[in-house]
Amino acid sequence: MNRPSPENTKLLVCVKHSFSEWCAKPEVADAIRARWPQMRVAYLPDYSRVLEELPDTHIFVGASLRAEQFAHARNLLWIHSTAAGVSQLVYPELRSSGVIVTNPRGIFSVPMAEHTLGMMLALARNFPDTVRYQDAAKWAQQELWSKPQRLTELNGGVLLIVGYGSIGRELAKRAQAFGMRVWGVTRSGKGDATFVEKILPPEQLQEALPHADYVVIAAPETAETKQLFGAEQIALMKRGARLINVARGSLLDESVLIAALQCGGLGGAALDVASSEPLRADSQLWRAPNLFLTPHLSGVSDRLWKRETELLLRLLDEWFSGKELSNRVDLSRRY
Repeated sequence: MNRPSPENTKLLVCVKHSFSEWCAKPEVADAIRARWPQMRVAYLPDYSRVLEELPDTHIFVGASLRAEQFAHARNLLWIHSTAAGVSQLVYPELRSSGVIVTNPRGIFSVPMAEHTLGMMLALARNFPDTVRYQDAAKWAQQELWSKPQRLTELNGGVLLIVGYGSIGRELAKRAQAFGMRVWGVTRSGKGDATFVEKILPPEQLQEALPHADYVVIAAPETAETKQLFGAEQIALMKRGARLINVARGSLLDESVLIAALQCGGLGGAALDVASSEPLRADSQLWRAPNLFLTPHLSGVSDRLWKRETELLLRLLDEWFSGKELSNRVDLSRRY
């Protein structure tokens, strides 16, 4: 692929989302202009003028570009997704175009690992019910202890991380500091074993589930991982175990989860994602027992756009140096 020089390149930044922190900050464009003043850099706060800017754009930076918009991008060579998931970009026109796609893989790992560990601690120490009693001004020492989900410790427990990538490694590092035994599951059954006892292939997931005290779903959304956790997998988990999903709502059968919580098969669960977002007010998830919900915030941090910008500058350095882009997405795998 012939990559134009900076002075012959136009880059367009356009990210608009209902959640303000997913929207690209103007400082992203400012940082690129400062590094390559000869490059044409356009910043749009929304999509109202995107069709005007796309025809001569070589590099698009944003979370989404619909097929009808992509049709106007006649000179496009590279899309950098500011979202880790790229399902919104996997349409036939883009897949057959030869346009390179990258994502910000790795920049969400630290906040997501900390958020997930916080969820695990919240379930172990029953912080959700503690806060409810606090709101009611009730000193509920006996009530909290007498619940079937006894206050417990992370120390000595087995943590099974399904999707042991960069997020899983950061979580394993922190869990190890709490004295947990950590197992990982990867697509290949291989990976960095620095912070884990063992790494398993998906074929051994069923064997591992009965041993886990905490199961964390952190796998990418692909055709193979949709409904990865359903009735069969949850039934294999030990009674009283906790299940946490910080991946995508499509990886978990929520109706099966609710039933397992209602019958006491699971000791608790925590979700940062749902199959439909924002979660409707009439969703049964709001009322499921021993379920801790956060509204898809695990990757958010006050350092988010600093990391996004640093990564983009590094990728642009690779681009103009003619190197292979380090965060390239395999569109056939969707990650």
